[in-house]
Amino acid sequence: MSSCDQRRLFDRPARSGTRAMFGVALIAALIGGCADGSGFRPLYGPTGSGASMQSALASVEIAAIPSRVGQRIRNELIFQNTGGGDAAPREYRLQIGIKESLNSSLVKGTGEALSQVYNLEAIFTLVRISDKKVMLKGNSYARAEFERFHQIYSNVRAKEDAENRAANQIADDIRTRIAIALSRNKV
Repeated sequence: MSSCDQRRLFDRPARSGTRAMFGVALIAALIGGCADGSGFRPLYGPTGSGASMQSALASVEIAAIPSRVGQRIRNELIFQNTGGGDAAPREYRLQIGIKESLNSSLVKGTGEALSQVYNLEAIFTLVRISDKKVMLKGNSYARAEFERFHQIYSNVRAKEDAENRAANQIADDIRTRIAIALSRNKV
């Protein structure tokens, strides 16, 4: 083995050690940046005001939403926010409007649709009741596909199941986005 080969052999651990030290320093810097409260915060930990996330979510009043699907979204949000228990004193009001549509897919040459896609869009606004300040505004979308059958009842039930799946997706998305907004809220 030449002296040049021996140098390369001994330099490798030094280089990999330098990389490891750089990686440790980088991780320490990233974690240290979170110490001031502006960085990473667990979503379901204490909110910016110090209240628990569960009590903050339970303080959200959910306005009535028209239609069967709207009622399904509202009921799911109420259950997710309160856990089936009593609601906290109301600090926020959530208003939701929905748009529904149905698209046919897999259409035969005869014009008969073999499946359909149920589309649901929710437009929501979270308002702080005390000063009417808009805390969060957004849209949420969900799609659920279902098959078409020759029996009428089967079609009705398949569409209803698709509506329920889409409503649950919307409720989960809105709840997560509200939790994010409330976790940042310092008032």
